[in-house]
Amino acid sequence: MPQPAIGNRRVSGVSRRSLLKASAAATAGLAAAAAIQHVAHAAGSYSLKVGLIGCGGRGSGAAGQCQQGASGIEMWAVGDVWTEKAQAAGQRFKVPPDRAFGGLDAYQKVIASGIDIAILATPPGFRPIHFEAAIRAGKHVFMEKPVCVDPVGYRKVVAAAELAAQKKLCVAAGTQRRHTASYQECIKRIRGGQMGDIVAAQCYWIGSPVKPPGTQAPGQPDVDYQIHNWYNWSWTCGDHIVEQHVHNIDVILWAIGALPEKAIAVGGRQTRQGKGNIYDHFAVEFGFPGGVRVASYCSQFPGGVAHRVGERVVGAKGDSSCNGSINGEKPWKFDGQNPSGQVQEHADLVAAIRGQAPYLNEGKQVADSSMAAVLGRMAAYTGREISWKWAAETSKLDLLPPKMDLAAAFEPHPVAVPGKFELI
Repeated sequence: MPQPAIGNRRVSGVSRRSLLKASAAATAGLAAAAAIQHVAHAAGSYSLKVGLIGCGGRGSGAAGQCQQGASGIEMWAVGDVWTEKAQAAGQRFKVPPDRAFGGLDAYQKVIASGIDIAILATPPGFRPIHFEAAIRAGKHVFMEKPVCVDPVGYRKVVAAAELAAQKKLCVAAGTQRRHTASYQECIKRIRGGQMGDIVAAQCYWIGSPVKPPGTQAPGQPDVDYQIHNWYNWSWTCGDHIVEQHVHNIDVILWAIGALPEKAIAVGGRQTRQGKGNIYDHFAVEFGFPGGVRVASYCSQFPGGVAHRVGERVVGAKGDSSCNGSINGEKPWKFDGQNPSGQVQEHADLVAAIRGQAPYLNEGKQVADSSMAAVLGRMAAYTGREISWKWAAETSKLDLLPPKMDLAAAFEPHPVAVPGKFELI
């Protein structure tokens, strides 16, 4: 496999409102100094200090891929809700113990530690809060997908992305297909008309379940338990259509070059056991401009079930998997180098920060893809056909606990029953 890029080449208890106010207060004083520091750096390969927020498997993987993707990367600080995870990550990345932070406010401490780039890899429900804090403090950002779990979070991310543009802060997202050469060339050809006008599309993540929830220990507070088992709750992960299938939905939005106008969907919880409120299957029809219909399927079933992960776009003169091949009147197959997109996304971010590549801001782009997945989930949960305009601009749905405290009691919504689940 070709080697990844170097430089610009390929390669405590508080309410949610109080938490946001504290975040703004803690970061506002850093923004001016950070902006001056960014301007003072000439384009080149100067060292960049990276802070990791969220030290689980994906966060640690992203930090390693950042180091792999570019030279001059220094892991400067790490933070996680769980102190032991932060300490373990600190040991792995050779971060001194005094820059390995634990607690719900660990993100603030990482941001204030003197970093240049924040890697945001906590459970997705926290992403809007952390992204806003990092941008207000003048930090460049890599954030894992998805970046929101509800419309309130979506609008917060969009606003922060706009602020990043004003400050010329670079933002990259963990939608790695957009940084994969075979996808890039294929989508370029699709949008250039090689298959004719797009008439329909499908996308799939039909796979296996993730780890089921553990047992809630006697006396273990709800919020503590739910964050430990974050994939099983809509407020922490968004449901698997949002957390996982967003990759495929993102490719479809990229290929079509437009946002969905509406969604109608079905779904349910057939095989999941134990606590949690997420579904295990969804089927969504997204309506796009020009009468284009997109069928979206995702499931997480155990046992010997079929698996399919990918995308298909149908044009008037051919069709494509979006990943390196086109069939039809003008067939084509990718034959170039294809380094890992999960490494390349970091290489592209660092190159943009150093002035070796054009300005990069994927904040709005990944927010739109995340919100499209949220739209599909909302349609399935409620049994209603929902418009993008209403969901993205008007919906007041906010899934996070009113009090963000590990010791807090919190009962998330029950498993959604279509026709009964409230449309907010």
